[in-house]
Amino acid sequence: MTSGLWQRPRPQQPPTDFDALLALLHATVASVGRRYQRAALASSLSAEDTVLMHAIAATAAPIEVFMIDTGRLPPQTLQVKEASEGRLGLPIRVVTPDERAVADHEAQHGRFGFYDSVELRHACCTLRKVEPLERALAGRNAWLTGQRRAHGPERAGLQVEETDALRGIAKFNPLATWSDDDVWHAIDRFALPFNALYAMGCPSIGCEPCTRAVRVGEDPRAGRWWWESASSKECGLHVAGRTAAVEEKN
Repeated sequence: MTSGLWQRPRPQQPPTDFDALLALLHATVASVGRRYQRAALASSLSAEDTVLMHAIAATAAPIEVFMIDTGRLPPQTLQVKEASEGRLGLPIRVVTPDERAVADHEAQHGRFGFYDSVELRHACCTLRKVEPLERALAGRNAWLTGQRRAHGPERAGLQVEETDALRGIAKFNPLATWSDDDVWHAIDRFALPFNALYAMGCPSIGCEPCTRAVRVGEDPRAGRWWWESASSKECGLHVAGRTAAVEEKN
């Protein structure tokens, strides 16, 4: 591995209280499956999402898994889909962008127009990610994500259970309180598939042209849309103001 690049954690010992954390994860996923008959996990095939898929399989929760194939995903990401389906026995439904809308956008702005401005990058993300997500969540009453507070300051206040105010449905972030060590211990403990780009210094993986490796000490999301300022580093799938925390119940 190239010296100086981020390296994925390799915990030598189980993180403190990991078994209790895992039990709570399974309880949360099972509860979502019982409470919401049309719940789905929006998977980016990240390490976090693989841990969530493992929890769905382990609890036999009736939660569908879907992914958005933007048309610009790295081949390493697509390989995780096949490996995860084989390892966990869960089908992953693939949702794709509107081909004509993408073609029209590229005809007007170029295939790599998203490098030219934040506005064009957001427009690209809207076409390739947000619009397919809207279709995938139509008719659903709950969805799950692999977001964590440790992903960065913009997610520091993330709650396990929220209300997606835009869509009027429940939203769950079951790994909100998990640390990097927690996630990677689960990956190693259960021999779960993970993206080969993690071994190349990429802690946050999106579309191929918008993902690069980061160095030790950099923000984990510094490799996403690295040509932009830190304030714009979201794609629109999880926009501030769309969710409200649900009061935690004892």
